[in-house]
Amino acid sequence: MSSSDEDGGGGTAPPAQRDSNRKAVALALAAAVGGFLFGFDSSVINGAVSAIQGQYELTSFVIGFVVAIALLGSAVGAWFAGSMADRIGRTRVMLVASVLFLASALGSGFAFTPWDLTFWRVVGGFAIGIASVIAPAYIAEISPSKIRGRLASFQQLAITLGIFAALLSSAFFAGAADGGASGTFAGLDTWRWMLLAEAVPAVVFGILALLIPESPRYLVAKGQTQKAIHVLRDSLHARNPEKLVAAVKKSLQREDEPSMKDLRGPKLGLQPIVWTGITLSVLQQFVGINVIFYYSTTLWQSVGFDESDSFTISVATAVLNVLVTFIAVAFVDKVGRRKLLMAGSAGMVLGLGAVTAAFTQGVAVPGSDDVSLPAGWGTVALVGANLFVIAFGASWGPVVWVLLGEMFPNRIRAAALAVAAAAQWVANFIVTVTFPVLSQDVSLWATYLIYTIFAALSFVFVKTKVQETNGVELEDMGTDAQPAARAGKGA
Repeated sequence: MSSSDEDGGGGTAPPAQRDSNRKAVALALAAAVGGFLFGFDSSVINGAVSAIQGQYELTSFVIGFVVAIALLGSAVGAWFAGSMADRIGRTRVMLVASVLFLASALGSGFAFTPWDLTFWRVVGGFAIGIASVIAPAYIAEISPSKIRGRLASFQQLAITLGIFAALLSSAFFAGAADGGASGTFAGLDTWRWMLLAEAVPAVVFGILALLIPESPRYLVAKGQTQKAIHVLRDSLHARNPEKLVAAVKKSLQREDEPSMKDLRGPKLGLQPIVWTGITLSVLQQFVGINVIFYYSTTLWQSVGFDESDSFTISVATAVLNVLVTFIAVAFVDKVGRRKLLMAGSAGMVLGLGAVTAAFTQGVAVPGSDDVSLPAGWGTVALVGANLFVIAFGASWGPVVWVLLGEMFPNRIRAAALAVAAAAQWVANFIVTVTFPVLSQDVSLWATYLIYTIFAALSFVFVKTKVQETNGVELEDMGTDAQPAARAGKGA
């Protein structure tokens, strides 16, 4: 729960404040399990995609559609998550997401045809979309302001851990199976085991959703002020809970229930802050980051690496993605959101530019859609791709989720976050479904050039349109107090 009375300074804070911070950290970690499932479900198809395509003899467009259809489900899930969260509460929506994740894992793992597999991918997409909204919203609403950025970064850290876990489990099943990813393990297709593995974290998330307290801001919005005070005092060990509740109540003053109508504004039908959130979300995807995690195994095989090496590279990239996220966790509350984003944009341009240059040297392999890179250029492509992952993982990956969880005023936070997240999933879908066609029917270098251009545009957008939110109270977001609070933090 955000409050200027609480210090995020770690060891220099009084014992009561440190205890409050620890409680907030524990709750943020529990909520971030939704982010872990988000990353796991998004990436688990990576190791299975070639086997699925071969087993069902699917064209590049159809397999791209099967991979990407979950993202349309994610857009729908994100769109409705905000209104659901405002209606039934943050923790109950987490429980709904966990049930959907479990159903998707079991349904996908035991799918009979590409079409019912597609259906269960959509169900998993619903869950991903819900998790992408509810986790950052909940974390922002229970976090002290001075460590809010760090705790909100847990969402992206959990996503990267989910991606890593999915790739690692897929690599395990592929290595243990008779025939690799296209073979069998314990009498069942290997790719089915890859998809079934998600059931375990889905159950864990459901249990945690039943154990953690409801967001105090939701309770205040529903008029349950005594319950909100109880959560603040007993679960978060916040000082002056009555004062905090009064501040939240004032920021939420209204006679009607929150709805999507609150987002209306003079610029193309939406408030400017909502458009800022939407653009951040779209740019985060249009740089092509998920191409690395959805298609990396197939991509590296297509440029000459064997299946084993391709899995190893993909897992190593996922590990790197996890490690660099700690950079954002460490610096987001010290350096600020805008500086990290602009530095990340510059790094992404360099990395993607290197990948683009490498693929301009590719030579088509006769009789296939693959290309061969001359000696040295494969290394350039790998280095460039990993530089891109480092730049994204330390900035645009976590920081966009931090901003989306905190940048909107209290009265529109859940609805605005839902719209921005839905836009992100639509953008993700566009990138994912077009990559197989662009890379195979146009060229890899032209595809990565497009991503490079969007990385450059992301720098310009942040520099000209994004306001710093570091140290600003959630109750001051979107008010005249925000610039003053920001100046007071030296941002």
